[in-house]
Amino acid sequence: MDRLENTVRPYAWGSTTALPELLGEDPTGQPQAELWMGAHPGAPSRIDRGAGPQPLSEVIAADPEGELGEESVRAYGPRLPFLLKLLAAAAPLSLQVHPDNAQAAAGYADEEKRGVPLDAPHRNYKDTSHKPELICALTPFEGLCGFRHPQEAATLLEGLGVDGLKPYADILRAHPEGDALREVLTALLTADRDEMAGTVAAAAEAAAGRPEYAVYADLARHYPGDPGVLAAMLLNHVVLRPGEGLFLAAGVPHAYLSGLGVEIMANSDNVLRCGLTPKHVDVPELLRVVRFEPSDPGVLRPEADERTGEETYETPVGEFRLSRRTLVPGAEAHTVRAPAAQLLLCTAGSAVLRGEGSGGARELTLSPGRSAYIPAGETVRLSGDGTLFRATVAV
Repeated sequence: MDRLENTVRPYAWGSTTALPELLGEDPTGQPQAELWMGAHPGAPSRIDRGAGPQPLSEVIAADPEGELGEESVRAYGPRLPFLLKLLAAAAPLSLQVHPDNAQAAAGYADEEKRGVPLDAPHRNYKDTSHKPELICALTPFEGLCGFRHPQEAATLLEGLGVDGLKPYADILRAHPEGDALREVLTALLTADRDEMAGTVAAAAEAAAGRPEYAVYADLARHYPGDPGVLAAMLLNHVVLRPGEGLFLAAGVPHAYLSGLGVEIMANSDNVLRCGLTPKHVDVPELLRVVRFEPSDPGVLRPEADERTGEETYETPVGEFRLSRRTLVPGAEAHTVRAPAAQLLLCTAGSAVLRGEGSGGARELTLSPGRSAYIPAGETVRLSGDGTLFRATVAV
């Protein structure tokens, strides 16, 4: 059982206050977007087992089966297959989509064959893995997720009364759903940039001061002229209440807009962007990956185990499993043990962890924003008066 030292990523869309407030620290005045927990090579957590801080990735590499468990290594290789984050958005993230495993493997192989450098700004595939994600809101959390039904999107576009939007609304009403969504998104992303910038500006002006269009007016303020502003109108707008979650499967376009949440994902860097970004947008590859299917965003609420009180966010992937517990003072301690490695994250109050590991008995107290790493097979007893999230592998 080890306390984690974690890295904050200062992306421009991050909040300057949300993470410092949670951690009980003074704001730096700079954006603090994500706090990473895990063994991702870009910013691995560090643990200290007596010889000074070491990257968790190196600790795992030295003894994969001992740290991760045999089942996890057999299923996902000698690495922690998920990344846990605290995400604090004060401005919209890019509109994006992730590939499935087959698409990622094929895309990676193709770019390797063509000699595209891994760090090239136009590289799409950094690895061969899919990147399913789950976000759980700690505050009201706003996002876009999945396609609306085309008729609803047409009504939204028509409501602005902008002549340049009428052809898109007509397509959405006249064609089969999947074909209509594909045709409109393709048209938005391949149109003349100057002409599209004018249409976006006209749409933003028409949206100003109208509550039902506030999210799109805000997108246009952050990304003036970006076709992603109009593409966003094709998607479901979602506001999560604290405790609610969203699962983002392969091929589902999405964007986080604002709020603080716990995010967990497969340990991959594969992202294809649709808009709301100055970064590279590979339209042909994007259109190959996107699933043009209207759907309900599928807000998740955790399912409670009546015996243990643990609440689990059920998802159809094996690389991660996210659950939470509410710790009650004076209650019997909860016991957790898993055949795979675990990360424990406190988000409110405090959590006391007592464990018996190879180094003997140990106790850690976690305050909000602090986390711990539990090797496979180690038993830990939990008590306290806070909220604790638990991330592990679904083996």
